[in-house]
Amino acid sequence: MSDDNVDRDGFGSAAAVGGCDMTKRILLVDDHDDNKKIMRDLLGTADYETMEAGNGEQAVTMVAQRRPDLILMDIQLPIVDGYEATRRIKADPALQSIPIIAVSSYALSGDEQKARVAGCNDFVSKPFSPRLLLAKVRQYLI
Repeated sequence: MSDDNVDRDGFGSAAAVGGCDMTKRILLVDDHDDNKKIMRDLLGTADYETMEAGNGEQAVTMVAQRRPDLILMDIQLPIVDGYEATRRIKADPALQSIPIIAVSSYALSGDEQKARVAGCNDFVSKPFSPRLLLAKVRQYLI
């Protein structure tokens, strides 16, 4: 989906203009615009609506306000890192059922385990296979 065909609201949401109704909303949490664009384009081709946050604090606020169906969470983030943002989201009984997939280039030994202990449901390391990422997203949005 090109940026010419995207409508944005004040929360960094993107939805196809004049396209089909996108019922599942995914929050993309990453501080690198290029990474968000890659994920936004990939998910847009699969008819998912995306929202974007650039740091963990913004992500926690957006989750409480917008209630996405799934979160793709980078780990290395400014202000509040992905581990802490995940812990805060999972600590809220109203939000804890939202699946969180950690998507990080910070894939050293033990990092996947740290993400799962923080509350992430799954982990994908960067660079990721688009097919693998879509398969994991679909697994949680059935």
